[in-house]
Amino acid sequence: MSGHSKWHNIQAKKGKADAARGAIFTKIGREIAIAVRDGGANPESNGKLRDIIAKAKANNMPNDNIQRSIKKASGELSNVVYEEITYEGYAPGGVAVIVDTITDNRNRTASDVRHCFAKNDGNLGTTGSVGFMFDEKGVLVVERTPGSDEDEMMMTALDAGAEDMKTLDDVYEIYTAPADFHNVRETLEKQGLTFLTAEVQKIPQNTVAIPDEETLQKVQKLLDMLEENDDVQNVYHNAELPEEEEEE
Repeated sequence: MSGHSKWHNIQAKKGKADAARGAIFTKIGREIAIAVRDGGANPESNGKLRDIIAKAKANNMPNDNIQRSIKKASGELSNVVYEEITYEGYAPGGVAVIVDTITDNRNRTASDVRHCFAKNDGNLGTTGSVGFMFDEKGVLVVERTPGSDEDEMMMTALDAGAEDMKTLDDVYEIYTAPADFHNVRETLEKQGLTFLTAEVQKIPQNTVAIPDEETLQKVQKLLDMLEENDDVQNVYHNAELPEEEEEE
């Protein structure tokens, strides 16, 4: 698989998250609300909720916060209605961008996302305008400890139902089909693996080189503005940012 590694970006996100952990917990809380709405508050019977709880723990969200979010979601479903809305567009330099949001006010969120693109010379497109350039995959990131056997990890992942695995300097990235993500994650957890991140992501099929420093700064500012918005859950793009070039 020609997967484009996002681990360096994930590390950068985690660094920012340490400075604004409350915002990360709030975003995960919204994901919990959606999962509870769709499948109930019992993780035993709600696989999506179990996946989000695993994500919360990977982000060091305390168990008390997780349980409080589940109870809050159960009690407030009639008062707060969250929607999942995805926006697509282009950053400068022909960079494709996908923005996943969870919002209780679609007009506010649409206005905010449109403003982020416009302020940084980007263009918000229509649904499907860039989505075809990305593949949806479950991504499980496991720390690569000294002495760990790459072949053994690969066999463990494939036996659990994964499609592929990529070995980086400090981590293994395990890829699954979206429909298999839940079962693969739980199978590997039962075998004692813990994950630095575990979620379904949109992986670009190809990447775009940024032509100059000015364009790079605009692209980075756009991505940062989107990431910092409270309604934005995930931002995906196909830009070759400097840290990703170093990783290749």
